[in-house]
Amino acid sequence: MFSGIVQAVGRIDAVADFGFGKRLQIVAPALGLEDVRVGDSIAVNGACMTVTERSADAFAVDVSAESLSKTAGLDRQGLVNLEKSLRLGDRIDGHLVSGHVDGTGVVERFEQRGESWLLEVAAPRALARFFAIKGAVTIDGVSLTINTVGDRAADCLIGVNLIPHTLSVTTLKALVPGERVNLEVDLIARHVERLLALRGG
Repeated sequence: MFSGIVQAVGRIDAVADFGFGKRLQIVAPALGLEDVRVGDSIAVNGACMTVTERSADAFAVDVSAESLSKTAGLDRQGLVNLEKSLRLGDRIDGHLVSGHVDGTGVVERFEQRGESWLLEVAAPRALARFFAIKGAVTIDGVSLTINTVGDRAADCLIGVNLIPHTLSVTTLKALVPGERVNLEVDLIARHVERLLALRGG
């Protein structure tokens, strides 16, 4: 489990074929890897990955073909948001995040509004039922509050507000229209939707 509060920005430094998937070497000196062991979980751009190797300032993960098909940004070199898994008793400053990406969205708008920035993402229509104003969403591993929801024929447009601090400590500042991002819906919304479906609601 994670909270969606990014602890460090790392870099996918090398990508190698690994069966049908990929093996990533991620350099992350700012994450503090002293307490990380092989087998531990780290969220990489919101996707829960198992550490397979670790050095003083880098670690490796193996990404399956299934994970690659459901995520964005894990098949190439570049900067990524990182978060170590929660321990019992940790503060949860964001919201409960599983690290299981539900789908990818496409950035439609990213522009400054006063001191903050407006980010609008077109999400898959299948995820629309999980989004609500003032609800939570995880975008590339970052816990954010939904400010606007617009249902459309082919998708759902969600809008979030990014404060300068969030931009300064995550990779979101580099987003551009047309870029794909990883989305995870709120866990509570997912369970409520399942309960209602079973009741025929």
